Amino acid sequence: MTREEYADFLLPNVEHDRAYYENLYPKRNLKEGARVVRVAPSPTGFVHFGTLFQGLMDRSLATTSDGVFILRIEDTDQKRELETGIEQILDALLVYDIPYDEGPISREEEKGKYGPYIQSKRKDIYAAFMKDMIIHDLAYPSFATAEELEEIRKFQEGRKARVGYYGKYAKDRYLSMEEVVERVKKGEKYAFRLKSRGDFENKVTYHDLVKGDVEFPENDVDYVLLKEDGLPTYHFAHVIDDYLMQVTHVVRGDEWLSSLPLHLELIKVLGLPSVHHLHTAPLMKEEDGIRRKLSKRKDPEANVYEFKKQGIPKEAVKEYLMTVINSNFEEWRGENPTKDILEFPISFEKMNVSGALFDMEKMINLSKNFISLLSAEEVYERVCAWAKDFDSHFYTLLKENKELSIATYQIERGGVKPRKDYTSFGDIYSHTWYMYQEAFDEEKKNYEFDKITDPEEIKKILTIYLESYYEESDDQETWFQKIKEMCDQLGYASNMKEYKQNPENYKGNVADVSTVLRVALTTKSRTPNLYDIMQILGHEEIKRRFDSFQKI
Repeated sequence: MTREEYADFLLPNVEHDRAYYENLYPKRNLKEGARVVRVAPSPTGFVHFGTLFQGLMDRSLATTSDGVFILRIEDTDQKRELETGIEQILDALLVYDIPYDEGPISREEEKGKYGPYIQSKRKDIYAAFMKDMIIHDLAYPSFATAEELEEIRKFQEGRKARVGYYGKYAKDRYLSMEEVVERVKKGEKYAFRLKSRGDFENKVTYHDLVKGDVEFPENDVDYVLLKEDGLPTYHFAHVIDDYLMQVTHVVRGDEWLSSLPLHLELIKVLGLPSVHHLHTAPLMKEEDGIRRKLSKRKDPEANVYEFKKQGIPKEAVKEYLMTVINSNFEEWRGENPTKDILEFPISFEKMNVSGALFDMEKMINLSKNFISLLSAEEVYERVCAWAKDFDSHFYTLLKENKELSIATYQIERGGVKPRKDYTSFGDIYSHTWYMYQEAFDEEKKNYEFDKITDPEEIKKILTIYLESYYEESDDQETWFQKIKEMCDQLGYASNMKEYKQNPENYKGNVADVSTVLRVALTTKSRTPNLYDIMQILGHEEIKRRFDSFQKI
């Protein structure tokens, strides 16, 4: 039996050979230096923050070099795949506005000339490459069961040997073709393993664009490349996919750095062109003084939808990610405040090697800054979109009170120092509920009166102000002057300087009286500009709220 016949026997239904697929995909017509990058998440759980991190980095690397950004779905672990896993990945990139040039649009549709972009649809391609490896004696079928592999592992641990299927422990690599054929005919299941030529005693040095020069032993383990179900492992699939899709830079988390010797060996034995590798450090959390990776299980912020749920603008999330990607991003942003974030030229030399601590406070500050620069109309539209998904009560209030909402968001907006009390779209209700009559009546509970707390004195101030000093048509200067006049009438200092000099001569000061008006209208002792609030509420609602308080 020739090796070609042997390969046909082991892989009988492979329609095309390796050369067919190598000729199928056209050479990319890109300028020198253009980067072809891909993000390749697995649909096995919620979309991890790291996928967003890499996706934004890839998008920027492609954009700034006139290159190509590919989305590829690595769904070969179908036992763990979520039913909606692919849809969640597509939605996350859409929600955070990270567009890709090639990849799936849905499970059925895709864009680009180098697909399929879902790995489970590329089984024939992997089989063709495996058949070529069998012909050239670069791989072999392995019948090792889970129980047999566990026995080998225990044997190795007992003798303090390296754990793995290699050398004398890789017993199936020494089977003859005749022995293999006989076992296959008996119905034994098999996977395909690499027939490694590596020597663990040899050292290999590789230049990673983030980590610099890294040294490790050659790979000598006969890893599984094609599983019993015909689907590839990550190791086999990504090397072939990157080759056929003509990827130039492999960007991935540094948890894959230990697998690099295997991947370099696969690239070599398959005769593929070399690619650049960037192994990025993970985002970290500090717990009890110890740093650890951001965890899917422990940390809600590991889920990209957590930020959407909180109402943090996608722009703030991406700005934060860029500060993590490169230490000089904030300096660039300061010099280029209006430029698209994707115009930022990422520097490999300025990437964090050890892993940055996740900084929620910094993201919140970026969120505050972004919201503060929006127009009132933009805030309204964005908070409506958020509330529609996450707060139906607030959404109803917003839709029924559009003009009031926009006027509320306009308070202290614009100017040199715009208000920055809104930390997210999900936070806005807590700052503005009192502006809505329905919400005010439902939620007014604790009135935060400060210096003036006597109920009778408070009622007196409210009555006199409304009867003698309030006029809806007053401008802000006139409005405040009348409050000061009322202070003089009631024995409160209208001049703060005089009050500080002789506090014993007064019952309080104009700030104390203003606080009474503020709290009676909002229940809060601190709010944005009181004059603006009163202008928006209007005479009838002010009187209603004052009367309501009088009855308490």
